[in-house]
Amino acid sequence: MKTEIIETKNWQGVDLDCSSCPSFGSHCRLREACVEDRYAKRIDRFFDWNPGAAKNYLGHPYFEVRAVAAKHVEVELLPLLMNDRDETVRWSVAMRLPTDYLIEMRSDPDRDVRIRVADRLDERSIGSMLDDRDYFVRQIVARRMPARLLTLMMNDPDREVRKIVASRIAEGCLDKMLADEDPTVRLVVVRRIHPTRLPLLIDDEDWRVRYEVAGRIGMAYLKRFTVDFDEAVRDMALSRLAQEMGNGKN
Repeated sequence: MKTEIIETKNWQGVDLDCSSCPSFGSHCRLREACVEDRYAKRIDRFFDWNPGAAKNYLGHPYFEVRAVAAKHVEVELLPLLMNDRDETVRWSVAMRLPTDYLIEMRSDPDRDVRIRVADRLDERSIGSMLDDRDYFVRQIVARRMPARLLTLMMNDPDREVRKIVASRIAEGCLDKMLADEDPTVRLVVVRRIHPTRLPLLIDDEDWRVRYEVAGRIGMAYLKRFTVDFDEAVRDMALSRLAQEMGNGKN
């Protein structure tokens, strides 16, 4: 079985010429570690062997070299690449950039960069991304934002964001989400809200919501669920009533 040999070419597709490379020798090894190679793993290994050299390649024309250099360069030099023309480089920068600078990348044009930013911003700054145009960025914000501020995201256009909000928001604010248009959001609300508020959802149009209500609501309301349109809801009500009767006989 033949072992595949990955060709050694630079980012422009030209064969590498070690004889003219200033790093040739102890600092690199062809097919293993080379800053001029087009393969990121070999570039990364070069900087592993020569960590102090990364600062010399922040302006390299090949984006992979700049991106990998950003993983190794001193943190104080990372702001030089915050506005790099390539999103891969900016993503690499966002992985390590101090939070005081990271906030300046909240509006990066690339969603993957903004996802990384949202994942790293501290509680003081994360709320500034709650209106991001990408739903997944907002999901991260909803997971990380202080619970006291989640009322600002209760009406987010994405149901997954609202589900996260409903799972974290203070119990006293759940009433405001009882009328959410999506039943999966109301399900999250029903499972958390105080039982005394459940009568507000007795006539919910979705059987899953009514099923959860029937499983938690006070016994005085259960009889009406025994004639529900859905069999599962009726069974839940009848089961609880039977259990209550059984307990009363003991």
